Amino acid sequence: MAWFPPCEDHAVTGGSSRLTASASDYRSTLLGLQPLNAQMKDAEMSADASNDNVQYPRTIFIRRHSVVTRLTHWLNVLCLSFLLLSGLQIFNAHPELYWGHYGADGDPAVLTIGADDAAGPSGFVRVVGVQIPTTGMLGVSEVDGEPTARAFPSWATIPSFQDLAAGRRWHFFFAWLFVINGIVYFGFSLLSGHFRRDLAPTAHELSPSHLGREVLDHARLRFPKGEEAKRYNALQKLAYLAVVVILLPLMVLTGLTMSPGIDAALPALVDIFGGRQSARTIHFITASALVIFVIVHVAMVVLSGTWNNIRSMVTGRYAIHEEGPNA
Repeated sequence: MAWFPPCEDHAVTGGSSRLTASASDYRSTLLGLQPLNAQMKDAEMSADASNDNVQYPRTIFIRRHSVVTRLTHWLNVLCLSFLLLSGLQIFNAHPELYWGHYGADGDPAVLTIGADDAAGPSGFVRVVGVQIPTTGMLGVSEVDGEPTARAFPSWATIPSFQDLAAGRRWHFFFAWLFVINGIVYFGFSLLSGHFRRDLAPTAHELSPSHLGREVLDHARLRFPKGEEAKRYNALQKLAYLAVVVILLPLMVLTGLTMSPGIDAALPALVDIFGGRQSARTIHFITASALVIFVIVHVAMVVLSGTWNNIRSMVTGRYAIHEEGPNA
């Protein structure tokens, strides 16, 4: 399964088929505002049917990603990278998470990343009372050659030194840029039918037998070929929907809940999440889930064809290998 952000499966070229379309058809297809013109699809079918000299195996190219999808994808990469690094800077200012309306030093914490000075110092992560030593990774790391108490190391934060004010400025700037980018993507996806066409799983795809088969294919690193490679499978759709519809909105809303100004204007947000400290904990969990998603996402991009996947997200063109009409 090739893992890449939500796609628009449109223009097809390749082999010995020659397709023609008007400039307006091509621009609409490129932007993802409508599926490929039906006349182009008919032309491709008739060209293949009338040409007895089509050679297999062959490689065809489909227009997988629209301009809007590609631009918003790479802007998301930029925003989320800075949000993560600046967010860890903010977390370092008070590396504990609580549940409820209040939380401060001495209160029971859901998660703590700290240092035990008695051990010289040694770092640890404590989750609901269970403590794990993490010296050198979390809690304690080297600063100028000296072991220093610091939740996340300097290479994982922006700025690298402890500066809460600077971290907040970086975080807020990219947070609003991320929100604007998300509004553009959501609006485009709704108007173009991208959500309905490319991300909504069918009843058959959600059946236990179908999902079970896809899980086995993933475990065996078997990637779709030919016609199946032109669209997302069920696990891809579910993963992307979980990110786009659940994780990202939840991260934005919990981030807003931590703002005193937003709390004053929309006090219901605090009640929805059970308090500002609960919102901070949920914010941290959603960010961690996104990091896990990105790791899996990048791994699948590499395993299923690094160059082909990156090219599709840069130029929109995705190559598909066809063994034959009956393969």
